[in-house]
Amino acid sequence: MESVKNVSNGGPVHVNGGHNQGRRFSRALFGAPKVLKDPRIFHSMSLIPILAWVGLGADGLSSSAYGPEEAFRALGQHTYLALLLAAFTALTVFIISYSYSRIIEHFPHGGGGYIVASHLLGEKAGVVSGAALLVDYAMTITISIASCVDAMFSYVPQQFHEYKVPLACVLTVLLIILNVRGVKESVTLLAPIFMVFVLSHLIMLTYAVAIHSDKLVPVAHDLGAGLHRDASTIGIVGILLIFLRAYSLGGGTYTGIEAVSNGLQIMREPRVQTGKRTMVYMATSLAFTAGVLLLSYLLLGVHPVSGKTLNAVVADTLFSNWPMGNSIAFVTIFSEGALLLVAAQAGFVDGPRVMSNMAIDSWFPHRFAALSERLTMRNGILLMGGAALALLFYTGGSVSALVVMYSINVFITFSLSQLGMSRFFILRRNEDPQWRRHLSVHLVGLALCATILVITTVEKFAEGGWVTLVITGVVIGLCYLIKSHYVSVRKGMAQLDDTLLDFPTTGKYNDQQLNRNEPTAIQLVSAYSGFGVHTFLSIITTFPKTYKNIVFVSVAVIDSGSFKGAEEMEALEANARAGLEKYVDLARRMGFAAEYRLATAIEVVDSVIELCQEIGEEFPRSTVFTGQLTFRLEKFYHRMLHNETAFAIQRRLQWEGMTTVILPIRVRI
Repeated sequence: MESVKNVSNGGPVHVNGGHNQGRRFSRALFGAPKVLKDPRIFHSMSLIPILAWVGLGADGLSSSAYGPEEAFRALGQHTYLALLLAAFTALTVFIISYSYSRIIEHFPHGGGGYIVASHLLGEKAGVVSGAALLVDYAMTITISIASCVDAMFSYVPQQFHEYKVPLACVLTVLLIILNVRGVKESVTLLAPIFMVFVLSHLIMLTYAVAIHSDKLVPVAHDLGAGLHRDASTIGIVGILLIFLRAYSLGGGTYTGIEAVSNGLQIMREPRVQTGKRTMVYMATSLAFTAGVLLLSYLLLGVHPVSGKTLNAVVADTLFSNWPMGNSIAFVTIFSEGALLLVAAQAGFVDGPRVMSNMAIDSWFPHRFAALSERLTMRNGILLMGGAALALLFYTGGSVSALVVMYSINVFITFSLSQLGMSRFFILRRNEDPQWRRHLSVHLVGLALCATILVITTVEKFAEGGWVTLVITGVVIGLCYLIKSHYVSVRKGMAQLDDTLLDFPTTGKYNDQQLNRNEPTAIQLVSAYSGFGVHTFLSIITTFPKTYKNIVFVSVAVIDSGSFKGAEEMEALEANARAGLEKYVDLARRMGFAAEYRLATAIEVVDSVIELCQEIGEEFPRSTVFTGQLTFRLEKFYHRMLHNETAFAIQRRLQWEGMTTVILPIRVRI
């Protein structure tokens, strides 16, 4: 990989990194590294609205494969209510989508429900929303792939069904590989499946309404007659309870709407406009598909058939008299199963992004904010894929078991997001002349989402919904443990900052250039901090009068927090350079000849090795120094929460023949 090294007393030096044997297979599998200095990198990796609709809208659109059916079945004998249910379902899609369009406007860097809850309701609400989303996205991947396999095996002899779970695992691993390669690559590959679903269902639903248009008036009449009849038997309250139960149990229809606001970082600039346009595509397609499916069930008078979904019954009924009707019905329903595979993409796109936002806020190990050489969040993708594989094995790939665990968490996030935005517009009532209109939308959305959440939780709790709540509670507990550790470490580091950052120096300022023949200490640093100053003082006190030159080396690491645009990357590099200049000034004030070297990269070890080898050639009598946090009692989780970069660098440099010393920095927690 080629990177630019900035030297304080000279121009940029280009260093070409070698490709060792161990990386060839990985790069063949996951793709070659992205070039950070490419001015078109953000443009080339981002998604236009159509591709964003494919990558993020499939999650919502695929829910039409089971959401409307579950709502219709819940009506029981009162199928006349399906007409109202279709209207309310479409209306709910538009209300939630509109409210998330407001979130896109006010939170243009993405993050969705987690960022909204954290900023507007506090960090406690934020961690609940984030944990709920993470579990929901793991469920999204699992249920989507399991449903896809079920659809595929509907046309396979029974004796082969024992291979369903192994195939689901293979598909999960395939999606992991595609997403590690990059979102755009995976979305482009899956786009044809999405388009076949859209086209086939557009034909099916339009045809269903067109040939039964003469029944629309009688269906509306049946609604009035049914309401009058049931009002005299079970009462208005009874009708309302039946309707609310069916409406809530069809809540799976709305899962996935939040995906666009969560994944805004992958949108093509201007992101806000691209995100809002994608939301329009998603809302329109989902409202049409879910609403017209419910209407079609009613117009065709469909009844459950063993071994078939209601959508399959509709397709078979409509296309039975067409030439090649069986094949058309098969393609239509098979595309539903295939779309569910595409829907799993939302979990791989947005799950790691939520995880990276939580890692930046120290709720998750910081390594989950790191980017791979393909500029994807590999750690998060692997964790989401691993969680999906665990759920597949736990449930045996049973869709019925997964359905009862699914859709609860997303309405926790929906409710918190609507509550947060309601509070936001109340606080801004003196600044925004249209605050009442925006507030009314979010309050209605809050009422709808909270209703669905309560009824769904009560209905599904005993059936297995409790498992989802327990898993979410465990994730929240782990987040608090991780956060408390990082807070303790930060307090210890703050003590170093208070003591060392502004200590006075005496002696003559050294403004001489470095002499290549003098002993040189190469110190690896990050930001200007008490940690780095402590390491520097340890070098000059442990090895007094040994080194005449000091070269400070730093890598400005691009993680998911800074990989948002060219301006953010420039600010990251400028901040790192400012810190290095402070180190150089400190060393010169203490009588040393000093300079710095800076690289911008996504991975520390390789970049540091290249820089140190370059400096070693320029200054043959050099030794590399770095600091490492040391705790009084080492715990098993310390290596997970704190990287072992210093030891990895030491091993690599010593193999290359460069002396490397790790100086312990004690932190009391």
